[in-house]
Amino acid sequence: MAATEKKQQNAFVETIKTIVYALLIAGVFRTLFFQPFWIPSGSMKETLLVGDFLFVNKMAYGYSYASCPSLILPRFGIDVDAKDICGVFDGDNTRLFGNTPDRGDVVVFRHPVSGRDYIKRLIGMPGDSIQMRDSVVYINGEPAPQEPAGVFAEIMQPQGPEGRRPRCSNGPIGDGGTCHKERAIETLPGGTKHVVLDIGLQASDRTGVYQVPEGHYFFMGDNRDNSADSRLAQQVQGVGFVPFENLIGRADRIMFSSGGRSMLFFWTWRGDRFFKAVE
Repeated sequence: MAATEKKQQNAFVETIKTIVYALLIAGVFRTLFFQPFWIPSGSMKETLLVGDFLFVNKMAYGYSYASCPSLILPRFGIDVDAKDICGVFDGDNTRLFGNTPDRGDVVVFRHPVSGRDYIKRLIGMPGDSIQMRDSVVYINGEPAPQEPAGVFAEIMQPQGPEGRRPRCSNGPIGDGGTCHKERAIETLPGGTKHVVLDIGLQASDRTGVYQVPEGHYFFMGDNRDNSADSRLAQQVQGVGFVPFENLIGRADRIMFSSGGRSMLFFWTWRGDRFFKAVE
């Protein structure tokens, strides 16, 4: 074999090694420390907008089978679930180096049935009773106070890669019009304050009492009338109660945000959301 051919082969092998090492390092980093998350829907407006890109702190609550990364790309026929990699650790509802989340945390978790990653706000702790009465959440029989704070306004247009249009409290409006939602500051037990949005009274604003089981948590979206969350049972495409082991991590900070159909469309990036804290 000629020296030139041998050099080319060595260079090719080194390139493959570099790629493999990079993938291994990235996999370890994503499994143990931070997982990227792209906001696909408006269920957490205005805290999180469609197109926000953030890293999830996986060290916040310790580790379980759900800490293993999933790679689900239906367009390319790729469906590698966390259970495919770490399913041996599933089933005991415990965590390694486990830390209890705080009420009011914005949490990424695995849906108990579909395995898809969801992001919602933690409202109910184990043992709590939760109920919605006329758009107000009651926790253990006491209302979480809401202080009116004007309106949340956005342009009626397709949003994000899925092209969904927002729902509005000011009636049906055409593309290019201004869509309003009533805005309030909600205070949870313990003092956490955050913005919630309201479109109008619907079934999910008046519910029975949910009793959160031990080892489970109750989640809701801040965009209360546009969120499939713990108010809906898993069997009807809701979330239901989420086991402790299904928590992936806490959303702490938005890295950047894109208002377009792709994060690569840099001209649609929102300049006021770079490194914005999630509250």
